[in-house]
Amino acid sequence: MTLALLDCPTGLAGNMLLAALLDLEVPEAVLHEPLEALGLAGRYRLVVEERRSGGLRGLHLAVESLEPDPPHRAWGELRERIAQAPLDPALRQRVLAVFTLLAEAEASVHGHPVERVHFHEVGALDALVDVVGVCAALLHLGVDHLLCTPPPAGHGSVATAHGLLPLPAPAVLEIARLRGMPLASSAGFAPGELTTPTGAALVACWASGFGPHPAATPMRIGVGLGSRKLDRANLLRLTLAEPLPAGPGATPVENLEPLLVQQAQIDDASAEDLAFLVEALREAGAVEAFSQPLSMKKGRLGTLVTALLPPDLAPALRQVWWRHSGSLGVREALQQRWILPRRQATLATSLGPVRIKWARLPEGRWRAKAEADDLAALARRHGMALGQIRALVEEALAAAAAPQEPEPGDPDPDRPAAGGSGASAAGARRSLP
Repeated sequence: MTLALLDCPTGLAGNMLLAALLDLEVPEAVLHEPLEALGLAGRYRLVVEERRSGGLRGLHLAVESLEPDPPHRAWGELRERIAQAPLDPALRQRVLAVFTLLAEAEASVHGHPVERVHFHEVGALDALVDVVGVCAALLHLGVDHLLCTPPPAGHGSVATAHGLLPLPAPAVLEIARLRGMPLASSAGFAPGELTTPTGAALVACWASGFGPHPAATPMRIGVGLGSRKLDRANLLRLTLAEPLPAGPGATPVENLEPLLVQQAQIDDASAEDLAFLVEALREAGAVEAFSQPLSMKKGRLGTLVTALLPPDLAPALRQVWWRHSGSLGVREALQQRWILPRRQATLATSLGPVRIKWARLPEGRWRAKAEADDLAALARRHGMALGQIRALVEEALAAAAAPQEPEPGDPDPDRPAAGGSGASAAGARRSLP
């Protein structure tokens, strides 16, 4: 696992993050190739210099436009260009996720539909280079998890294409709200912008979590410098680290993942409509979807519908809400969940096969649970009580061997996968991914 730890004590911007990645010796060709695929060859120049800030060294990066008048791009045009360019699918997905978040934040703060958003700062050439370059570099390094300290956003005001705007920038605040990204206090800093919308969107889309870093061994360190002169070193630091082995009772950091919560309160739908909505959310990729009764305004009885999903599926699931509910809005909040490593196998019993879910506890012990649908099917088939079936299966489980650790090179060792029907637990474990 490649763990990246991002420290941003003076804020963050796309060019600072890109500079830190270049300081980690990511080849510039990794950046230029996808930018050329987007038709930007010959339209920009990277100026990368080693400088010092507050007595500390690092790389400073500036993007120089070679176009006399770079166009302001509409979101629809930018999205189509990214979607049609011959990019690696993983890179395309990441870049679209960042710009989608930026577009949604801009639409929210200006009160426009997303399709009417015209990027000014964001659509400019330097932001395209920053977003594409950072995503390409992180993928090149094979970063699986990025953990970030909360960045300060700044205070005062800043001049933009929309005029003088208060700080933190409205789009930065909206990105933080949409993704549940904490912002550190800007007390002690001179007035000015510390975190840009592009920097905030990049970290919001890539970070697995925010807060103090876990115990880890630093392997490589990259430092990106900002342009503003502060009363302290203006830098961010990206560290590639090796997590320390989890001690007894600890949960490895690779079992921490971001999860977006979408919710709406509904008081004008039938039970059938609500059931259809919940099922549609699951089919669209929600990890879980469920409904709860609640009392709403004016004493009305309503239903709270909740969907838990990977953050990158947010736009697709919003379309499900709009299509299958009468709700005029959907709340979103970014949370984190710890998950136990798990396996899935099929246990052969005298009554028939039963799917088993295995979960490895932090101390290394495996816990097993039989699939409820399989137990019910056996009970019906043999005319037995469900409790009898469960007892027989638990007896067979007690004699079965727990799953083995994955073989080196096995893909996605902690992802559940169905075992072969009729195989024993001991025999199926060898084929478990």
